[in-house]
Amino acid sequence: MRLLFTGGSGKAGRYATAYLRDQGHRVTNLDWVISDVPGITTLRTDLTDAGQVFNACHAYAGVDELEPGTGVPRYDAIVHFAAIPAILHRPDNETYRINTLSTYNVLDAATKLGIPKVIFASSETTYGICFADGEQQPAYLPIDEEHPTVPQDSYAMSKVVNEVTARSFQARSGIDIYGLRINNVIEPHEYRQHFPAYLEDPALRRRNIFAYIDARDLGQMVDCCLKTDGLGYQVFNVANDDLSVGLTSAQVIERFYKGVPVRREMGEFETFYNIDKARRLVGFAPRHAWREELSASDSQL
Repeated sequence: MRLLFTGGSGKAGRYATAYLRDQGHRVTNLDWVISDVPGITTLRTDLTDAGQVFNACHAYAGVDELEPGTGVPRYDAIVHFAAIPAILHRPDNETYRINTLSTYNVLDAATKLGIPKVIFASSETTYGICFADGEQQPAYLPIDEEHPTVPQDSYAMSKVVNEVTARSFQARSGIDIYGLRINNVIEPHEYRQHFPAYLEDPALRRRNIFAYIDARDLGQMVDCCLKTDGLGYQVFNVANDDLSVGLTSAQVIERFYKGVPVRREMGEFETFYNIDKARRLVGFAPRHAWREELSASDSQL
């Protein structure tokens, strides 16, 4: 596929674009920063500027596309990851403005230019736990896509607004628009860097619902969505299968979630960030687990 990927120079974007490249897709990155991923071209674009977004969405991906003499090819899909990535990077109102306006511009351009699919990055923070003032408990466990999304912070608010905006654009256009509620992204080197501390103090993972998503598996999820047509508007939780701490699910519930309704029996180390919908509808099957990654890194020392 011929893909436009926004934010491909960021932490998640670098791995996702590399994964998509390896699946044979042609990827053009829209970002302020030039991508260092081999085979990924970057068009430096301000996504809060509607004119730049419309132009970028209807542009050549390379000089080679001039050769047929048939005009600018249409992109098959847009993957929109670009955003201020969390609170405290910019003032709250700037985080909200940039994230909501850039998403509006991408969706507006896609629907008006006839691009048939948009996949956009939403967030675990929409559930109101990650950046809450004080400790906020889930309404129930495991957390699925029907869980309330009433966050307190500007970043998560922007993601909730983006989901509503996407649903409205899908209703208007009929194209496929899938939102990914991405959990805490972990790069391969971060297993050895961070996870020993998580094993020592599991409370460090409470705000992330004790979940994580390997950056490479996030790339797989994007590709699964690209290969699955006809779902209209959907949101998906995206995480790995297991908890990010050494405790069992029962031990985490006893220590951190006492009194929270548990709607079904949990596997021994099963994530509380329910990914059943992604498995069922797009065939997501995460392949990387922190226990194996730590074991592999230890064996290389």
